[in-house]
Amino acid sequence: MYKPYKPYQIFLVIADAVFTIVVFMAMTQLRPYLPGRFVHPEDMLVEPSVYFAAAVLWVTLGGFTGVYDLARLPFFGKQAGRFTFAHMMATLVFAGFLYFSYREVSRMLVVYFALVNYLILFFTRYALTRFLRSKRSHVRRTNVLIVGTSDTATSLARAIVDKLSLVYHIVGFVDDRSNFPSCLAGLWMGALDDIPRLVREHEVELVLIALANGESHTVEKLVQELYPMPVRIYVVPDLLSLTFLNSEVDSVADIPVIGIREPRVHGTQWVIKRALDLVVASVLLLVTWPLFALIAIAIKLESRGPVIYASERVGANGKVFKMLKFRSMIVGADKLQEKVVETDAKGRPVFKTIQDPRVTRVGRWLRRTSLDELPQLFNVLKGEMSLVGPRPEQPFITKTYEPWQWMRLAVPPGITGLWQVSGRSDLPMHLNTRLDIHYARNFSLLLDLKILLKTILVVIGGKGAY
Repeated sequence: MYKPYKPYQIFLVIADAVFTIVVFMAMTQLRPYLPGRFVHPEDMLVEPSVYFAAAVLWVTLGGFTGVYDLARLPFFGKQAGRFTFAHMMATLVFAGFLYFSYREVSRMLVVYFALVNYLILFFTRYALTRFLRSKRSHVRRTNVLIVGTSDTATSLARAIVDKLSLVYHIVGFVDDRSNFPSCLAGLWMGALDDIPRLVREHEVELVLIALANGESHTVEKLVQELYPMPVRIYVVPDLLSLTFLNSEVDSVADIPVIGIREPRVHGTQWVIKRALDLVVASVLLLVTWPLFALIAIAIKLESRGPVIYASERVGANGKVFKMLKFRSMIVGADKLQEKVVETDAKGRPVFKTIQDPRVTRVGRWLRRTSLDELPQLFNVLKGEMSLVGPRPEQPFITKTYEPWQWMRLAVPPGITGLWQVSGRSDLPMHLNTRLDIHYARNFSLLLDLKILLKTILVVIGGKGAY
C-alpha cells in the first residue's frame, strides 16, 4: 500500500547503520574529553567488529520492532514512540553484549553513544518526514478506486483525505446504483462493469470495495475479474466472509479492511530479502562479468541478432516487465510459438519442449547450464525480480489462468524457485503453478536459503533444463 516509499525505507535502514557506526567512532574519540572518569585516549581503542555489531544490532532490532514499517514512514508521530522503544532495547542489548565480550569498553562511552545516537537517528526521521511532506507533489501517490457509494464508502474516502492524502489519491467511485449521493456526482466514474477499463486508463493500484449490504454477492466475481490486473484489492470486512481466499486484515485511515492482494513479503522480511538480493546479485555480477563477455562472443559467432533477449513477463501483482536473458533461440522465435506448442494427455498446453527447433546450439548449452539466466541479475537489481520466487510467466500464458492460479503473483518472480529445484521443465505446467503457489503461501527467508542451496546442485546436475 505504501510502495512509493520503499526507496525511503531502504534509505532509512542504511542511514541508521551508517550513523550508528559514525557516532560510535566519534564518541570513542571524544570520550577522554567528556565528563566522567578520566580515560587515556590510548585506552579507547575499540575492535572494528564492535562498530559492525552496533550497526547490525540497531538495524535488526529496528526491523523486528516495526521501526521501518512503510505504514509509519510518512508520519513522524507514528515513528517516534516505536523508534524510542527500539532504541532503548538496542542500548540494553548492546550494553549486555559488551559486558560479556568487550568489558574493557568504557561504560560512559556506551551512555554517551546511546544519547547522541538517539538524537541523530531521531532527527533523521523527523527530517525525512518533513522532506516527504515538502516534496509531496514529487512523491507518486497510490491511485485509489473506491467501489461503492454507500455511507461506508464515503466515510472511507473522507478518512483517506483527512489522514492519508500524503499517500493516496482517490481517482473516483464506481457503483451500479443510480441514486448515489449528490456530493459524489463529480467523482462517479461509472458502473461495476467499467472497473477493468478504469483501472487501466487511470493506472489504479488499489481498489477498495465498500459495497452496501445486499451487494456483497458481486464481490467474488469482481475479485476474479481483477486478479489478472496489477492492483491490490481491499474489502471492508463486515460485507463478506472471505474464507475462500487467502486474506489478511489491515486498516486504511483506521478503518479495518481485508487485503485480498496484499504482498506475501512485507515489513522486515521484505527488507532482509531485498538486501540479500542486492548483495548477492552485485557480487555475482562482479565475479561473472568475464563469463558475460565470453557468452556474448559465442552467441554472435553462431548467429546474427542481439546477444540479450528481452521478453515481457508478468511479475508481482500482475505488473508486466522486461525480463533479460542471453538469446538462446533464433531471431523471430516468438512468431513461431504457435507451431511448437504441444498438449499433454489431458489437453493442457505445454509451451516448452525438449526438441524445440528454434533453439540454437549455443542456446542448448546455455539452457543446459542455466547460464542464459545470468542477465536476470539486472532485473534483480532493479527490483523487478528476486533471487528466489515463482517463475516469471509470459503474458499470453497468464491469459489462460484460472482465478486460483493468480495467487502465485503474490510475491516477486525469481531467477530460481521451488519448481526449478523440483524437476524444472520436466514437470507439467499445472504442477509448476502449484509449486509456485505453495511458495507464495509458505514464504520464509529460511525457505529461500534452502532453495538457493538446492539450485546449485540442480544446475550442476542439469536435469530438466532445456
